[in-house]
Amino acid sequence: MLDVIQIEMQACEPSANRHRAWRVEAGQDLFGLWSARVTFGRIGCAGRSLSKIFPTEAAAHAFVRSGLRRRQTSVRRFGVPYRLVAASPAATPLLEITGVIAPSAPLAEQEHC
Repeated sequence: MLDVIQIEMQACEPSANRHRAWRVEAGQDLFGLWSARVTFGRIGCAGRSLSKIFPTEAAAHAFVRSGLRRRQTSVRRFGVPYRLVAASPAATPLLEITGVIAPSAPLAEQEHC
């Protein structure tokens, strides 16, 4: 894939035994199709992976945005916020739009759980 969007987030609360990870990779392949692969599950385990193919870049970006918005509701759903662990520079616009990072904030590696 060329110009790949990669985002990794984690939600950790050891006292409640909650250790969740979510990772998405999206980009265009050599044939011009856009695809996204989401891997999620407990930190330290293989987890589950889902792959999807999209006809346009806009559709792929919408899919990633919806996943990021879902991560923002984690406090309401299970009491632990997701935090950004790593992201590629190509992911910056999506992270800014969804409010995961402030506009023009540098992407820095944060602490792991």
